[in-house]
Amino acid sequence: MRLRGLILSCTIPAIALGAQAQAITGTILIKKKLTRPSVTASVSVYQRGTAVQLGEDTGQDPIAYERSRVVIYLEGPSPDPQAQGDVMAQQIKQIDRRFTPEIVVVPVGSTVSFPNMDPIFHNIYSLSKPKSFDLGSYDKGQTRKVTFPKPGIVEVYCHLHPNMQATVVVTPNRWYARPDKDGQYRIPDVPPGQYTVVAWHKSAGFFRKTVVVSEDQNAAADFFIPVDAGPDLEAGKVAAAAHGGGSR
Repeated sequence: MRLRGLILSCTIPAIALGAQAQAITGTILIKKKLTRPSVTASVSVYQRGTAVQLGEDTGQDPIAYERSRVVIYLEGPSPDPQAQGDVMAQQIKQIDRRFTPEIVVVPVGSTVSFPNMDPIFHNIYSLSKPKSFDLGSYDKGQTRKVTFPKPGIVEVYCHLHPNMQATVVVTPNRWYARPDKDGQYRIPDVPPGQYTVVAWHKSAGFFRKTVVVSEDQNAAADFFIPVDAGPDLEAGKVAAAAHGGGSR
């Protein structure tokens, strides 16, 4: 399923002065594999010159792997001007003809660098609506940087190696999290108010829940990521097509 971007609504309320921040916690429930196995052509089909062995997947638990492809964040821009400036620098390496890591998460306005660690050329590009770019071909030891001024899902590829694919998740604010190996996540320091919590899975798409954070209690939002196509999932796909993103 190709993800084109995010439809964001301004749902984060203004911070009440002196209000006690709390956390939003939850569990990502995934029962079976969602990701289809990728098939990579032999190196001789699309590479000339120096031979670089394709990196191999480690023996990771398949359900833990699916959880690692989930990002949880709060919809809407930051209500705190200082927090809105919490940009960061991240890195996606090109090594063994793969992107490492496959997914990075940064707040809007952040920069991601793409260093080439292979003794061959790579040409990194994206056609995604939130940020399109073409970094040109560059050799080992060189790097290119991209700044992401808009929130959204940015799919990244290499012109020279069709198997290479990565994703930059640009969140609209600093409130986001990744689940641990058991599927638990925690978004700390959330001001009291009503929020839309979004869980995005690289293969399954977007899922949303509304929660209320009070001054004296955390909020919880669990997400079950469906694994089999059925009436409910097909209805979700129709809704996603109508609104520019999955909704659950």
